[in-house]
Amino acid sequence: MKCKICSNESKEIFSAKILNKHVIKYYHCSVCDFLQTEEPFWLNEAYESAIGITDTGILKRNHLFAKRSSAIIASFYNSNKKFLDFAGGYGIFVRMMRDLGFDFYWTDPFADNLFAKGFEHNKKDDILLITAFECFEHFADPVAELKKMLEISDNIIFSTRLFRGLPPKPSDWWYYSLESGQHISFYSTKTLKHLADKFGLFLNSDEKAYHLLSKEMNNNLWFKVIVKLGDLGLAKIFQAGPKSRTESDNELLSKKSGSI
Repeated sequence: MKCKICSNESKEIFSAKILNKHVIKYYHCSVCDFLQTEEPFWLNEAYESAIGITDTGILKRNHLFAKRSSAIIASFYNSNKKFLDFAGGYGIFVRMMRDLGFDFYWTDPFADNLFAKGFEHNKKDDILLITAFECFEHFADPVAELKKMLEISDNIIFSTRLFRGLPPKPSDWWYYSLESGQHISFYSTKTLKHLADKFGLFLNSDEKAYHLLSKEMNNNLWFKVIVKLGDLGLAKIFQAGPKSRTESDNELLSKKSGSI
């Protein structure tokens, strides 16, 4: 099977049962370290619900990413620009970031926008930076999806959990998400560097699950420090963050609905 990142030959390394019914094969590329499933014929079954029933960490994860992203944006970028959450799910992250004062917008062709209604992406908008959380592992064609993002912005904060060394066996790594069948692409730091090089980008990474692709080169140690400070809620230590948009959004949406 051809590697979907570098087009070299990938070799089957193990198989596993997904959705409690399909035994599928996993292929590993020794050149770029990408791990992919066989062609995913089961995705219609896997996405009967956009968010898997076992995703109990959705709120905790969004809260963490909001703190980290606030720190990175406030430290590296102009906080007053427009931002887009790619594959934004139910809109939880967009609402959190707007509550923190950032002008974030939502897009996702596979999910309902429940929490950020009124702030859908307008393709005419000039987007400074994209966030893309917990979606790279869902991509059947990571290169094609990254191209779509880069047509919008060449600054991308994203998350996907990395493996180190040889890919772990299915029994040893929960991130395969066998019960949902939605995780079909897996990466190491080496894989992400290959992706970055393919598009002429620089990679920053905590080498665990949180990453930045950008045309601009940033010190990776500094990136890791900012991420840690974000975890501690210290995003504003370097730059005063924007004013929360919670009340102004309420006024804007109320006017649009004709209620005031």
